[in-house]
Amino acid sequence: MSSTQNSNQAVLILIKPDGLKKSLTGNILTRLSETKLEIVAAKMVRVSKKLAEEHYQHLKDKPFFQELIKYLQGELHDRKKVMALIYWGDDAIEKCRGLAGATNPEQADPTSIRGSYGRILTSGLFENVIHVSSNVSEAEREIKLWFSPAEIIVDLYPKKETVFKECKKQEWA
Repeated sequence: MSSTQNSNQAVLILIKPDGLKKSLTGNILTRLSETKLEIVAAKMVRVSKKLAEEHYQHLKDKPFFQELIKYLQGELHDRKKVMALIYWGDDAIEKCRGLAGATNPEQADPTSIRGSYGRILTSGLFENVIHVSSNVSEAEREIKLWFSPAEIIVDLYPKKETVFKECKKQEWA
């Protein structure tokens, strides 16, 4: 890329329920810090079935789809949460995908996150501890699913203001 071209990208990272159950959050964040990217959003999320299905909509025709939804919801690990993060900076997707390794933990470089911590269940489901957006358009789709504009400290995408009347909202008592 030429030096005049801005290659800042945003990428969605999910530390999946198996990564949380195995207490790998610190290890994974340490590995991702090697990218020198900025974290512009982070939160713990209780994943609804709807969110899991929307996230993996491109796999809905696969035989393992329902198990994948249960996996992301934490039903397979008794950890009903994921850590969702947005990393932002120069070539963020390529850098994070390189550190994560191949989706299939057995094909991932042994020094990658998935190569170090992932496994394949007897059902064939990949427990690969981390999700990383695959390209710029998927990153935008996924980020908009997992985060609202107010939760991100940089302006990634165009946004609008909406006024809601009589909208119920939980507040601290």
